[in-house]
Amino acid sequence: MRYHSIRSVILRGLLAAGLAFAAATPTAVMAQGQEQYFGIPSSRVGPYSAMGTGYYGGIIDYLNYVNMKFGGVNGVKLTYEECETEYNASRTVECYQRLLTKGNQRMVVFDTLGTPGAYAVINRMEPDNVVLAQYGYGRTDGADGTVWPWVFNAAGHYWGQVAVQMSFMAQQEGGIDKMKGKTVVHLHIDSAFGREPLPAMREVAKQWGVRLLEIPVPPPGLEQQSQWLQIRREKADWVTFWGAGSGMNSTAITNAARVGFPRNRMIYVSFGGAEEDMVPAGDAAKGTYVTANAVPGKFPLIQDIEKVVYGAGKGNLKDPERIGSVYYNRGVGAATMWVEALKNAQRIHKKNGKTVTGPEFRDGYEALDISEAKLKEIGIQGMSAPFKMSCSKHDGSERFRVMQWDGTKFVMVSSWTPAPDPAFIRTLIEESAAKYAVENKITPKKCS
Repeated sequence: MRYHSIRSVILRGLLAAGLAFAAATPTAVMAQGQEQYFGIPSSRVGPYSAMGTGYYGGIIDYLNYVNMKFGGVNGVKLTYEECETEYNASRTVECYQRLLTKGNQRMVVFDTLGTPGAYAVINRMEPDNVVLAQYGYGRTDGADGTVWPWVFNAAGHYWGQVAVQMSFMAQQEGGIDKMKGKTVVHLHIDSAFGREPLPAMREVAKQWGVRLLEIPVPPPGLEQQSQWLQIRREKADWVTFWGAGSGMNSTAITNAARVGFPRNRMIYVSFGGAEEDMVPAGDAAKGTYVTANAVPGKFPLIQDIEKVVYGAGKGNLKDPERIGSVYYNRGVGAATMWVEALKNAQRIHKKNGKTVTGPEFRDGYEALDISEAKLKEIGIQGMSAPFKMSCSKHDGSERFRVMQWDGTKFVMVSSWTPAPDPAFIRTLIEESAAKYAVENKITPKKCS
């Protein structure tokens, strides 16, 4: 992807930042016969637009691809409506209410893309019978299906991701024992998203003897000078960066360069580590690490979407050069889970060729078994890691790849890697979910 292409995407987002909140508008022509309706709370406006246009562009392209290539899912056409949230929690709630029903149909899944939005609507899922599909973000203890039966983390969660980051640091230092006494800074946007990994990070730091400093950045994160001066004063060894939006993410890199902090000691979260986040920082971005739950590249499915959808002039991206980028591939990956869950729901409930209800779709999501063979069948083998859901286990593979920016593209520096102690992370999840259940008088679901 060329520099001017990425730069134009970012500039368009900044120019659109002042636009008014858009009402939900139809984006699919209703067809005759059976239809499955999806509500899409996109974020194409404001400082996070590069992320939103890529992610939701991938989702919409895949839904259209399934209709154009296969005539829908077993004859059921996929329809959708889009509502602009500007990555704002209160507007996400408004969009949720607007998108919940369309005519006589009700949406079966909601994907906010952001943790603040997920927290804002999470308690509405069960009474409304809607799946909250947190594709690599959101409330981590939602991975405990006994307490959160309508919440899923299909591409991993932040506790597993930060554990992988800490493990990578230990590898670079020569072992976990070498981490004792090291100073690790968690530099994060001051929101639910930025704070989400801290429970796991604090526990790992305590066990390893790491000095952990938590430094927040007020959103939208375009002013970071004082935080980076503090990092220099504290003589930090590593920085985990939990940012959102290309402006905030590239600003961190340029400030790190200004204070002389090496970029190969910075590890970005998956939602801060895309081409749009690296390119604006120019040469200063070289060497920056990212943990990814979906990697860039034109995998077979991505190539076929380009051929079928863009070949017919139906593509959702304004700039087709973004096809195969990190955010785009992540959106396609998220949408493939919706479609596979729909197939499962039709099979489980003997509704082949028919629309499914929210509870039926939830059963299909819980039955997701995305093996290597299934990834190959879909056409995304290698783009994301395999996983299998269950009644109690609502998280995905919990494996991430570490990538490094070489100045023009991402280079893979690890295979799909799990947290160093998955059982430990799972214990933290179950303890957190159990505490929430007690505080809110929830009787956990019994799983056989």
